[in-house]
Amino acid sequence: MTNLTPEEYFSSYSTMIPDFAAFCGKLADPLPLHLRINTLKASVTETRVRLEHRGIFLVQEKPLPMVFRAQNLSHPGHLLEFSLGHLHSQALSSVLAALALGPQPGDMVLDLCAAPGSKTSLLAQLMENTGTIVANDNKPNRLIPLRANLKRLGVTNTILVRYPGQHLPKRFTFDRILVDVPCSAEGTLRAGAQGTIRPPPPAGEKLLRLQRDLILRSFDLLNPGGTLVYSTCTYNPEENESVVQFLLENREAIIQPVALDLPHNPGLNRWKEKTYEPSIKQCWRIYPHQLDTVGFFLARVVKGS
Repeated sequence: MTNLTPEEYFSSYSTMIPDFAAFCGKLADPLPLHLRINTLKASVTETRVRLEHRGIFLVQEKPLPMVFRAQNLSHPGHLLEFSLGHLHSQALSSVLAALALGPQPGDMVLDLCAAPGSKTSLLAQLMENTGTIVANDNKPNRLIPLRANLKRLGVTNTILVRYPGQHLPKRFTFDRILVDVPCSAEGTLRAGAQGTIRPPPPAGEKLLRLQRDLILRSFDLLNPGGTLVYSTCTYNPEENESVVQFLLENREAIIQPVALDLPHNPGLNRWKEKTYEPSIKQCWRIYPHQLDTVGFFLARVVKGS
């Protein structure tokens, strides 16, 4: 398929994305490198000072005290601190999904699509390695990096399982569930110096059906009063608001605000011929020209008690 400019590829979203010209312009910039300091193994202050003594300067992403933008680092995996599990390379938007879920020490948590483990390990960090996380992924080859990352980062409260997420057994229920679904990944696209984008495969009906099945199974596995976060790294409303709308039409779900103080846009009221429930405006759309990270969608859902 022929490469396209951002204006060409995202033209169907031009009325949806605020300041579309700035959005397209931002895609010419490289994606910034963010590092999360892993407080299960290291002190934020000591790790930051040690790196800066070696000329690696970190800028804190407010209001996230453990997340930093690395100014002059291209290969974090070469650092001793990375091998020791003191830090982890993670997109800022990926961090927000775990923070939006808000797990507490002692919770029973499910990460339904867990590999390669960036969000899972942050959940464990927020839970101080207490409680239990069930980390699920369907593909054996994806369990390898998941297991390796959890071991390197000192995560000890997590059980790995392998099921198709939409068929995860209902033998246990959970206080909180993160469902970061497979998606078309439009939010990861950057044009870079060449100024063009290679279009990924479109979101077909098979993928859209999987996303709907995953959010329904996740909701069914929640305890009454439990919290679910649905997330994607794409802009497509069919994969975002439409999936949340499908949940609202089929289950007694309540959309809640995401309690974080960062730039974002609300969920859409409508897309093409579809009109969405007013509460979907409480979802988050993250665009890279407003928050310099991967484009992202977040929905925080509560199950009525």
